[in-house]
Amino acid sequence: MMKSSLLRQAAVCRVALAARPAQVALRASSAALALSRASRTTSSLYRPVSSLVRFYSSESAAPERSGHAASGLVTRFTDLGSLGVHERLVEAITRGMGYESMTDVQTLTINSALAGKDIVAQAKTGTGKTLAFLVPAMQKILADQPDLATPSRMRRSADDIRAIIISPTRELAEQIGEEAKRLAKGTGIIVQTAVGGTQKQAMLRKARIEGCHLMVGTPGRLHDLLSDPSSGIAAPRLTALVLDEADRMLEVGFKTELESIVELLPYRGDTPRQTLLYSATLPKNVVNIARTFIDPTNFEFVQTVSGDEVPTHEKVPQFIVPCRGFENMAPTLLELIRREVTSAIQGTAKLPFKAIVFMPTTASVVQYASMFRRVKYDDRLMPKILDIHSKLTQYERTKNATTFRDATDAILFSSDVTARGMDFPNVTHVIQVHLPSARDQYIHRIGRTGRAGKEGQAYLLVSDIEIGTARHRLPGLPIQRCTDLAAASLDASSDNLPKEFEDIKTASKKLPYDILRDCYTSFLGGGMKEVDTQEVVNEINALATNTWGLEETPGISPRQLANMGRGIRGLRAADSPASRYSDRFGGGGGGRGGFAASVIAVVAAAATAGAAVVTVPRGHSGT
Repeated sequence: MMKSSLLRQAAVCRVALAARPAQVALRASSAALALSRASRTTSSLYRPVSSLVRFYSSESAAPERSGHAASGLVTRFTDLGSLGVHERLVEAITRGMGYESMTDVQTLTINSALAGKDIVAQAKTGTGKTLAFLVPAMQKILADQPDLATPSRMRRSADDIRAIIISPTRELAEQIGEEAKRLAKGTGIIVQTAVGGTQKQAMLRKARIEGCHLMVGTPGRLHDLLSDPSSGIAAPRLTALVLDEADRMLEVGFKTELESIVELLPYRGDTPRQTLLYSATLPKNVVNIARTFIDPTNFEFVQTVSGDEVPTHEKVPQFIVPCRGFENMAPTLLELIRREVTSAIQGTAKLPFKAIVFMPTTASVVQYASMFRRVKYDDRLMPKILDIHSKLTQYERTKNATTFRDATDAILFSSDVTARGMDFPNVTHVIQVHLPSARDQYIHRIGRTGRAGKEGQAYLLVSDIEIGTARHRLPGLPIQRCTDLAAASLDASSDNLPKEFEDIKTASKKLPYDILRDCYTSFLGGGMKEVDTQEVVNEINALATNTWGLEETPGISPRQLANMGRGIRGLRAADSPASRYSDRFGGGGGGRGGFAASVIAVVAAAATAGAAVVTVPRGHSGT
C-alpha cells in the first residue's frame, strides 16, 4: 500500500517537471549516467537530472548505507582532494571537526555538486546536510578567488557576497553559521549570519568592518538587507545559493520572500550560479519553488529517504501517559524525570538523561521552566533547566540552544521553535505535555531523539479530557499506553500523595503572578484545540486554585470572554485597570492580595466617595 502510494506521488512529480523543456531529461552528462547505472547495483537511492522519481513523507528516516565506493563515488572526507576540494577545507573537516566517512546525503550531493550540478536533495535533518552544501559552496568561492585560501588582513567588503544560505529559522541559521565558520577556519572566507530578532545595525556594522563572502540568514532578514540599497549588503557576483529545509520555509509562509530574493539576485544568464535545494519532503509547492531556483538543464536529484526504511517515528519507542487532570500533569512529568535520571545514574540507561519537553503554548513553556527551576533548588539530581520560546531575545535563544547542545544532561522546555531543523546530539527523551496540534507536529517533535543511530524514547502526557481528541489526531502511530507512573492516576485532592505533588505546589506558589496568569489564559486562547471548552475551563480553574495556590482564578479580557461563547461557566472578567496596575508592583492582583492592591483599592474607594487621597510612599511596609 505504501509503495503504491509513493508511486502515485512519483507520477505527479514527473508531470510537474515535464512542464520544463523536453530536453531536460536528455541532458544527463556521461558521468551522471555512469553514476546512475552504478548506483543501481547499490542500495542507495540516486536519480540523475530530471528524474525526480518520488517524494516520500518526512516521517521516513534517512538510512545510513554502504556500497557507494563501488560506484566510484568519494565516500571519505580525506579523499575530497581528488575532486578538487582545497586542502584547507579537507583539513578543517578531518582534523578540526574530526569527521572521516560521509553520510549518504554527503556522498551523493558533494560528488555531484563539485561536478557543477545544481542539486535537489530529499534528506532529513540530522543526516549531515550542512556539510553537504557547505563544502561545494566554499570550494566554489575558493576556486573563483584563490587568494581566499589563506587568512588575510586585507580589508574585505560586504557588497561582494559569493554564497548565500537560506534557512527557515533563526536557530537553524545560527547553527549553520557556526558550522560554516568552523569549516572556513584556516581560510580567508568570512562568514556572517543575518537573522530576525537581532539588531540589524549591529549586524551591518560587523559585516562592513569584517566583510562577507558567505551569508547565512532567514528569508525575511535576507530580503530586508538585499532590498535596502543603504544596507551595503549585495551579491553582484553570487556563485552559490542554498535553500535548506525548503518545505519548512514554505510551510511557515516564506514563499513571497523567497521569490523576491531571486529577483534581487543577479540574472543567471549573466552571472552563472549553482543552486542547492534540500527538503525533507517534496510536495507540489516545493517542486514549484525548485523550478524557480534550479537550472532545469543541469541538475541532479538525490534521495536519501527510502520508502522501504522504517520511519523514525516507528523506531523510537513511544508511550502515552493518560493523566487524571491538569493537576496531575506536572507531578507526572516530575516523576518521569526523576525515574529516568535515576536510571541513568545507576547505569541502567546507556546515556545521561537529556530531554526536550514540548509545551502547547509559549506561556506554558515559561511557566513550566520557571516551576521546574524552583524544584531544582531542592533537588540536586535534577539536570540543568533551559527554555526556548518566542519571548526570549535572539541572543538568549541562541545561548540556551548552544548550552543545551553542549550539555551532557539537561532539560529543555520548548515551544515548536526546536521541532524542526535544530540538531541537538544525544537527546534521550522527547516529552510532549498536552496534545500537539497535528500528527505531523508530533512526528517532527519525536524526530529530535533516536538520531544518528542512538536510542531514544518519546512520552506524550495528556489529560483524560484530551484522550478522545488524541485518538483521531494521532492515528496509525505505534504508541503504547504507560501505566507505571503513579502520579498520573491519583486524585490530586486526596491525602498522602507522592512527594512530586507537594514539590510542584511549593514551586508554583513561588512563581510571579503574571507567569501563572499568562499560562492560564493561553489555554483558553488556542492551547486546547478540539477539546471541550467547558472541561478545559474546569481543569485550569482547579489547577489555578489547588496547585498554584491562587485565591481566585485569573481574570480574562472582555474580548477573550466574548470569544469563549455563551454557556461557559467558571470564567472571571479581568480586574479593573486599577488592579492591573497593582501587578506592576509584583503584588497580588488576580486574587493574591498584596499591599499595593489594597492601597489602590482604598484610593479608588476614597476617590469615588470624594474623600481626600493620602499618597503612601513607595516601599512603605504597609503597617
